[in-house]
Amino acid sequence: MIASRKLPLVPRRAETAVATALEDTRVVLVEGPRQAGKTTLVRQFVHERRPYLSLDDPVILANAKSDPVGFIRNLEGAVIDEIQRAPELMLVIKQSVDTDTTPGRFLLTGSANVMALPTIGDSLAGRIEIVELFPFAQAELLERSGDAIDRFFSGDPIVIGEPVVGQDLAQLVTRGGYPEAIGRADGKRRIKWFDDYLALILDRDVRDIATIDQLEKLPLLVRLLAEQSGQLSNHSNMASALQISRATVGRYIETLERMFLIDTLPPWFSNRISRLIKTPKHHFLDSGLLAALRRFSPAPPQTDPERFGPLLESFVGSELRKLIGWSDARVTLSHFRTKEGDEVDFVLEDQQGRVVGIEVKASATLRRGDFSGLRKLEEAAGDKFVRGLMLHDYDGPRPFSEKISGVPVSVLWAN
Repeated sequence: MIASRKLPLVPRRAETAVATALEDTRVVLVEGPRQAGKTTLVRQFVHERRPYLSLDDPVILANAKSDPVGFIRNLEGAVIDEIQRAPELMLVIKQSVDTDTTPGRFLLTGSANVMALPTIGDSLAGRIEIVELFPFAQAELLERSGDAIDRFFSGDPIVIGEPVVGQDLAQLVTRGGYPEAIGRADGKRRIKWFDDYLALILDRDVRDIATIDQLEKLPLLVRLLAEQSGQLSNHSNMASALQISRATVGRYIETLERMFLIDTLPPWFSNRISRLIKTPKHHFLDSGLLAALRRFSPAPPQTDPERFGPLLESFVGSELRKLIGWSDARVTLSHFRTKEGDEVDFVLEDQQGRVVGIEVKASATLRRGDFSGLRKLEEAAGDKFVRGLMLHDYDGPRPFSEKISGVPVSVLWAN
């Protein structure tokens, strides 16, 4: 486990994707949350004809906003960091790359989903490639292949690797994947970093991409979402608790999604079973941030399944989201729940409609009833069901049926 304050330079999977895109695409945008490592990544591609410009620099930002046409016109190419701070540049960049179609002219980073802004839309369609960069996945930190998604769908035997269980697993989950958080071995210092990080985003960055008429409600909503992470979303209850409208809750949640703080899981459904819940769930994209918001400590007295469960589920969801981005297959991520209460935390579905179910349990003990959701998903998916995995706090495989088994969480980064 990494405990030092300074994280050594770890190769990012996105580096190859960026280099490849720059060879044949006019504009490349690296998107992901602040402090995920985007600046470190794109600085590797700076050269004489592609200088580095950060819109976090107030002078550069002022120039870009006051005269976006002149700002871009004087550039043969550039690495522009934090493009969401001046989204008006995107339309000018479009005009520039329509005139000079040389590949690799502009490499941008965004700490928000800039392309979702109404003023941008599809303006750069056919001219831009988007590369996602999230906080570190375990496969990156351990320099593993990161091909778990492809292996899950292959039907081949599951590779367990070196299991991480108990306190080691709790430490891994509460640490999360942000480089700065990983470098803080002391839990209190890590929580302080997350508090400062969140305050900066909610107080400053949010203004760049959205009009928030009751800004003081946003931190309260984030904490409410943290308490309900992994549960079925109920905007009406949140609106009542915060004394704002249901529509406002929806808009604020969309803003948090665009800033890569939370992830919304749609429901999976099948015509084979009619009594399915069609309500989405929300997860935090980093389990370390969620742990800080919930003030969770991995010390033995506090590491009980009831408190640890939502964090472990968020951790698995985040790892899956990153692994899906690396897979050659086009895979969607959703959740499954029947009106009788049978549920599967994560459902992976490929373009052929094949399904892999992943349930998460923060306990070493498994009982027959724990597999009811996976069995119900197998029934719903029929012959499209490839396998069901119960990821839990145990160091070995536990077969339940021909296609369903309990496995350690380490299957996500084994091999």
